Amino acid sequence: MRCPWGLSAEDYVAYHDQEWGRPVHGDDALFERISLEAFQSGLSWITILRRREGFRAAFAGFRIADVAVFTDADRERLLADTGIIRNRAKIDATLGNARVLATWQPGELDELIWSYAPDAAGRPVPRVVGDVPAVTDESKALSKELKKRGLRFVGPTTAYALMQACGLVDDHLADCTVRARTAGQDPRGAVRSARGRLSAPGTSASPWR
Repeated sequence: MRCPWGLSAEDYVAYHDQEWGRPVHGDDALFERISLEAFQSGLSWITILRRREGFRAAFAGFRIADVAVFTDADRERLLADTGIIRNRAKIDATLGNARVLATWQPGELDELIWSYAPDAAGRPVPRVVGDVPAVTDESKALSKELKKRGLRFVGPTTAYALMQACGLVDDHLADCTVRARTAGQDPRGAVRSARGRLSAPGTSASPWR
């Protein structure tokens, strides 16, 4: 048994089984997921998932230090890149977010995002798709803090999709095989490196939307 969306397209199967809802740590990895969430806004997640490698190639693997020094020529290159979503506002937001994050201490983004992970024991297990929220108090608070610190395209719904994709919450349905495998695990206890930069494969965004 899988969540219904996990079988709705072939591309979703591996993503559902191996990535979505699994803890993600590391500033660069989380920057990638924030960025892809922004590009997904207004689109289906499958559109982003099928362009994941194109995005990574275009944005230097989403290494914050590299994207932060992209030039006007890089911006024009991105606007002409058919391997990504060529949305000017979203490209500008991604470049701007990288510049903001480059001024933070190593591990600060990881620490901030994970500080908003709710206690898993206090969350009801969703049994049907309608039980899965689009926004929560925690995602509203996370969105507000990210915006306060200068990040863009991080609204409450996008912030909650980020929380779902990066394992801050587990929204696999009650009878889903992935939830059965991860039952009892507290994602907040995931081990981090000393610099908070554990890399993780995969990507983000909520396929519920």
